[in-house]
Amino acid sequence: DPLRDFQYTAAPMRHLVLTLTLVATVASAQTQRPATFDDILNIKAIQGATISPDGKWVIYGVRQWVDEHDRKEARTHIWKVATDGSSPARQITFGDKGDSQQQFSPDGKFISFVSSRGAAEAKAQIYLMPVDGGEAYKLTDAKESISSYAWAPDGSRIAYVATDPRSADEEASIKKRDDERVFEADFRYAHAWVVDVHAKQSMRITEGTQYTLQGPPSWAPDSKRFVFSGAATPMLRDNRRDIYIADVATRAVEKISTNWGNDGSAKWSPDGSTIAWVAQPNTTPALPDGTASSVILQGRLMLYDVASKTIKDAGANFDTDPGGPTWTNEGSRVMFVGGKRAYNEVFAYDVKSGQYTQLTKNKTISGTSISRDGRTIVFTADAPDSATEIYVTDPSFGNPRRLTTTNPQLAEVQQGETEVITWKSSDGVEVEGVLLKPVGFQAGRRYPTLVVAHGGPAGAFVNGVRLGGLEGGQVWAGKGWAVFYPNPRGSSNYGQRVLAANVNDWGGGDFKDIQTGVDALIARGIADADKLAHIGWSYGGYMTAWTVTQTSRYKAAMVGAGLTNMWSMYGTNDIPSVLIAYFGGIPNKQTLPLYLDRSAMSHIDKAKTPTLILHGANDERVPTGQAYEMYRGLKDRGVPTELVFYPREGHGITEYYHQKDRLQRIYDWVTKYTLGTGGTTTAR
Repeated sequence: DPLRDFQYTAAPMRHLVLTLTLVATVASAQTQRPATFDDILNIKAIQGATISPDGKWVIYGVRQWVDEHDRKEARTHIWKVATDGSSPARQITFGDKGDSQQQFSPDGKFISFVSSRGAAEAKAQIYLMPVDGGEAYKLTDAKESISSYAWAPDGSRIAYVATDPRSADEEASIKKRDDERVFEADFRYAHAWVVDVHAKQSMRITEGTQYTLQGPPSWAPDSKRFVFSGAATPMLRDNRRDIYIADVATRAVEKISTNWGNDGSAKWSPDGSTIAWVAQPNTTPALPDGTASSVILQGRLMLYDVASKTIKDAGANFDTDPGGPTWTNEGSRVMFVGGKRAYNEVFAYDVKSGQYTQLTKNKTISGTSISRDGRTIVFTADAPDSATEIYVTDPSFGNPRRLTTTNPQLAEVQQGETEVITWKSSDGVEVEGVLLKPVGFQAGRRYPTLVVAHGGPAGAFVNGVRLGGLEGGQVWAGKGWAVFYPNPRGSSNYGQRVLAANVNDWGGGDFKDIQTGVDALIARGIADADKLAHIGWSYGGYMTAWTVTQTSRYKAAMVGAGLTNMWSMYGTNDIPSVLIAYFGGIPNKQTLPLYLDRSAMSHIDKAKTPTLILHGANDERVPTGQAYEMYRGLKDRGVPTELVFYPREGHGITEYYHQKDRLQRIYDWVTKYTLGTGGTTTAR
C-alpha cells in the first residue's frame, strides 16, 4: 500500500506480534532490572510462521544480530517446533548469510527456503531439505536473486519471481563505469519462472514490459495455472497494479482485474472456483505520463468467479483493510488480519452469506497459517509485555496455546504497563492512543512525557510490545517517563472516514488531535506540562517539525526523516503521488498555497524548541534536502539543533550501530533539554 510508504518500518521490533502468557511473572519485581537499549537490540525477532500440511509442525524465522568480522549483521535462520508441545523449538538451518521464506512442500516431506549461500556475489536461490533433517540442496540457479515463490499443490513444481538479469553488454558497461542512468526510464522488470522439483530445470513463464511481478504467485488446485499481481511499471509512484492468470503449459497470460488502481495479494481458493484479492478502487484521472496517482482508501476484498469471469466487491460494507487474505481449507471463507483501533485482529469473510466475523478480541496478531484439514491454526503475535511468539489454536481462536519462548531473557526486565486511552479533540471527535506508564507508576504523580508520532500518515500504534521501534519505549519507562503514542485522524485502524480525515489538512486536525491528547494526560495528573518532548519518524517527523513551529510547549524534539517543505518534497521524492492525493493535486496555482501553508519551513520563524534532526544519507522517500532545510532554518535563527546523517541508510535505519546510536542519541538529546541532565544516562 503506497500510503504506508511514509511510515518508518525498518526497525524490526515495530511489528513484533502477541503474547497471552506473562513472561514477566517468572521473575519477581525485586529481581528485575530496568530495560536498556542493549536489551532492545538483543531481542530475537520471529519472522513468519508456517504450519505443516498435517498440522503437527511449525517452521518460522528468527532474526538476530550476529558478530561477523568487525561488524554486526542481521541474520535470519529457520526454526522448527511441534504444535502439540512434545518437543522444544530448535534451529534447523545455519546458512552463513541467513535463510528465509520457509515453506513446507505440499506432501510435508520437505522444507524449502531462500538463501544466498556460497560466494559473496551469490544470488538468493531456493533450497530444499528433508523435513526430518539432513543437508539442504540448491534447487534453482536463477541469474538474479529470487524474491518470492510458491509450491504447486501437486508438489511437482515451484513458481518463483526474479528480476530480469542485465545483458552481458550492460554488465560490461557497469564494470568499466560507463553507467549513466536515465531517471524513470531504465527499468528492470521482475517475472515468473517455474522449476521442476525433480529435474531441477526452470522455465520462464512471463516476460516483457507490460508488467513487473509483485509478491508470490498463488496456484490453482490443478497445478496448471497460477495467479499473480503485476505493476505497470517498477515506479513506486505509479499505482497501476493488476491481477493476472498464467497458464504454465501455454505461457498465456490473462488480465482479470478491471480496477484502474492498486490490486494485489491474490489467492486462489482450494476448490478452484474463486480468486480473492485486495483492491483500492481508483477513479482518479491519469497523470500526463499515464501513471495513476494514489488514493486515500481502505483496501477492499474482491472475489473473482473463475467460471463466469465476474468480480464481486465484498468490501463495500466492511470498514477495515483486509490485509493479506488466506482461504480456509474448505474454500468457503477468506481469513485475514485487519487493524481495529489499537489492535490487529483476525477476521473471516463467509463467501456464501457475505458476512464478516471477528475471530479475536484485543489482540495484536501479525499473521496466520492453516493446516490442510483446517483444524489447526498457528499465528504470531505480541503483547504489551512480550515480544513476538507463536501460538496454536483451533478455528474458533477460543483457547490459543503458546508454543515458543524466543526471548526468555526478557523475564528479568522491568516493563511499564500500557493503557489504551481515548479523549475528545478540539472539534469533539473521539481520538484514541496508547499510553506507556513509567515502571512503578503512582497515580497522582506527574511524569516527564515523551510524545511519539507515528508514520504513514496511514499507520497506527497498537497496544503491543514497546521494546523496540524508534525510541525503545520501555527504556524510557524504566527511567521514569510516560510515553504517549497517539493515533490522530488519518490513522489506518479506524475506518475510511478517519483515514481520509486529514486529506487537505496535514498539520490541522491531526495536530490538534495529538495536542488535545497531551492536554488530557495533563488533566489526568499524569503528564508534567513543564517536561514534555515530541519525536517522530517520516510522517511522524513531519508532525514533529510542524509541532515545533506551532507551539513552544515542548522542551525538546527529534525530527526523523521528516517532511519539512512540502513543495520541494513533492519534486524530489520517489512517491509524489501520495502528496498529490493528500494535497488536492500537483502543486499549481490552486493547490500551492496549501503545500506551502502546511510546511514547517513556512513557519520556521516561530520555532524555539531545541531540535535534533536524524536522517538516512541515501533516503529517496524523504530526501536529505528536507533535513538540510530544517537544520538551516533552525541554525540561522539561533535555535539549538543538530543534524546527523546515517551513511548507506535509506528511509529506515537498518544497521546495528546506527540503530543503537539513534536510540541513545534521541534519549540524550531529549533528557538534556527536557530535564537538564546534560544527556548523562545509564540507559545504554
